[in-house]
Amino acid sequence: MPRMKKQAKSDHIVLPVLPLRGMTVFPSMVVHFDVGRDQSIAALEDGFAADQKVFFVTQANQQEMAPTGKDCCDIGTIALVKQVVRMPDQTVRVLAEGIQRAKIESVVQEEPFLKAELSRIGNATAAAEEELIALGRVVRTLLKEFAEECGRISADAVQAMCGIEDLTQLADVIAANAVVGLNERQRILEATDVAERLNALSEILVHEKNIASLEKSLQARIHGQMEKSHRDAYLREQMFAIRKELGDSDTDGVNYREKFAMREKAMPEEAREKTAREISRLQRINPDSPEAYTIENRLEWLLELPWSTYLEPDIAIPDARRVLEEDHDGLMDVKKRLLEFLAVSKLNPKSPIICLVGPPGVGKTSIAQSVARALKRQYVRISLGGVRDEAEIRGHRSTYIGALPGSLINGIRRAKTANPVFLLDEIDKLCASNQGDPAAALLEALDPEQNKAFRDHYLDVPFDLSRVLFIATANTADTIPRPLMDRMEIIEIPSYTNLEKLNIVRNHLLPKQRAAHGLTDKTMRMSDESIMLVIDGYTREAGVRELERHLAALCRKTAVELLENDKRSLTMTDKRITEFLGPVKYAPDVVEKEPLCGVVNGLAYTTVGGSTLTIECAALPGSGKLDLTGSLGDVMQESARAALSFIRANADAYGLDKDFYEKLDLHVHVPEGAVPKDGPSAGVTLTCALVSALTGRSARQDVAMTGEITLRGRVLPIGGVREKVLAAYRSGMKVVLLPEENLKDLTEVPDQARKAMDIRALKTIDDAINWTLSA
Repeated sequence: MPRMKKQAKSDHIVLPVLPLRGMTVFPSMVVHFDVGRDQSIAALEDGFAADQKVFFVTQANQQEMAPTGKDCCDIGTIALVKQVVRMPDQTVRVLAEGIQRAKIESVVQEEPFLKAELSRIGNATAAAEEELIALGRVVRTLLKEFAEECGRISADAVQAMCGIEDLTQLADVIAANAVVGLNERQRILEATDVAERLNALSEILVHEKNIASLEKSLQARIHGQMEKSHRDAYLREQMFAIRKELGDSDTDGVNYREKFAMREKAMPEEAREKTAREISRLQRINPDSPEAYTIENRLEWLLELPWSTYLEPDIAIPDARRVLEEDHDGLMDVKKRLLEFLAVSKLNPKSPIICLVGPPGVGKTSIAQSVARALKRQYVRISLGGVRDEAEIRGHRSTYIGALPGSLINGIRRAKTANPVFLLDEIDKLCASNQGDPAAALLEALDPEQNKAFRDHYLDVPFDLSRVLFIATANTADTIPRPLMDRMEIIEIPSYTNLEKLNIVRNHLLPKQRAAHGLTDKTMRMSDESIMLVIDGYTREAGVRELERHLAALCRKTAVELLENDKRSLTMTDKRITEFLGPVKYAPDVVEKEPLCGVVNGLAYTTVGGSTLTIECAALPGSGKLDLTGSLGDVMQESARAALSFIRANADAYGLDKDFYEKLDLHVHVPEGAVPKDGPSAGVTLTCALVSALTGRSARQDVAMTGEITLRGRVLPIGGVREKVLAAYRSGMKVVLLPEENLKDLTEVPDQARKAMDIRALKTIDDAINWTLSA
């Protein structure tokens, strides 16, 4: 190849060169591929920026990562680059179409990318027209024969290619779609004479057709050999049976029969019959067959299950009370209900199913562990969060490869007893899918009338789950399917008060974290005031999970401080806590001292406990439009519209014009707009805020309220009273307004909070307006 640099002639062209590895581009061929080498990307971008033309040439030395002119073939294709897209991994995706053959005359540039002077190659031929027509027919016939043999090219594609009249294009298209070898493709590309090109293509198609025919015969031979192997396997089975009849064979069935004899009396009748049949089947088949492995696996499960092994509970109520008090602070109502449950369990072995519902981090899982410890039973936890396959509960059919029993039977096997404590964690997060509904599969297991004969799909024999103590946990009961919830007794676990959190830290979390980090109460001292700073300033949660993480961070940083500065002990002060944990995240809620117009404090219940909810309202000149902002849900928006309708119906009572809604626009906003808010309990607060904005009467800022309203102005009861009252207490409110029918729920509120505030009962919305708004 000529490599001397010289000036381009007028009939030549100078273009960037893009070397291709393992690829040949023909004229009229549309290609798309990825380019990763910096040199190639530079050449591509240069050509695309100029006239979109780049010279594609096959790289002769495939291993060279930075090819020069000597590493490329002489002849390639001038291509029109139609699209260049830069990918996230810094490669470039190219869409281009081949235009014309060309030959490298000289390399004019090698850095930063190849650029060469090219001479265009035309489609001339010295052959007669009749010869070209004959060659075209031969090529088309060979293409059809090759496609029939190899089966890789569709009939439509063959028909389309055979319909090309231009012989030059015909040869290039067939070579691009039917020729696989890189050397053969380059040979056709370098054939400048059309007749020569068709002759070369004919030779290659004949060669490829012969190879395809040979591949076909080899596949037929392999298929025959596979049939022979199946026949041999059948004959070996026959020989195995003959040897067994002659007494020359022994199987693993003898070992399983010995195990079965030891466990037979403990198994129910159907399980005994099933096990005996499986052992007989195992003795009749080849031990090397896949079916033998399946039978052995099923026998292992049948023989290892604790069919009649029970840990008889030795329940002493005083001891159970001590265990619960040791493990958990607060939660008095929950502990009382659990003690009742344990007492019933002692009198009646068939245990009820309970479901602990509460926010994250309040101790639902640890309560289940405490119950197991009090009952002196084995504890098994099954996580149901995200489970969407029914087979994970009831097992797979034994006909499937790799089938296994479901999580219930698997847990029984791990517990090695038929009456463990089963924790069904996150039961509210079960998901139905096209593989079945796991919640429906749990119905049988949790139904006391059915679970004495629970049938796993894999074992296909009944197992008695009636003496298993099932304890489920959930963050909310709203997403638990109704049929499933009907089979459980719901026990609500409320959020902790700050005083309860202080006791939990002092008695449980802080000693646990000290021990985990090699500290003691002498090497790390922490007062109650410091603990309250962490509780109030760094956490906003119903439970104590985030609080425990902050305590662990303090312990880690204390360990570093002790070792780095050779200290013997460290006392947690407010300054040191902010130094270790950073600035305080949550400033204490400050109650406004002066009344404000159009601003009223409500109370809300969330998955992490209660919180105060400020509702702002502004009346503006307009045409009667009501704007609701702050990520309000449908129910809360309906409450706002109901409040406005009530005010319109009673405009005279509040000194408003009857057509005030036609002259004013009302804007209701609830701050923290990124947090979704919904529910009917803001009805009283919304009404008071609207009346305040419309009448100009200021609202007291030390009053918090909650309740649903009707169009007649009645106040209806709501939920989450305990959490809402505690939120008002934490925020420093002096007066709390509750629906009259919710006063009975105040027994759940700690005395400390009840005595610190004036809690009043609402019958109608006018009670809230009179107690909140100025005269």
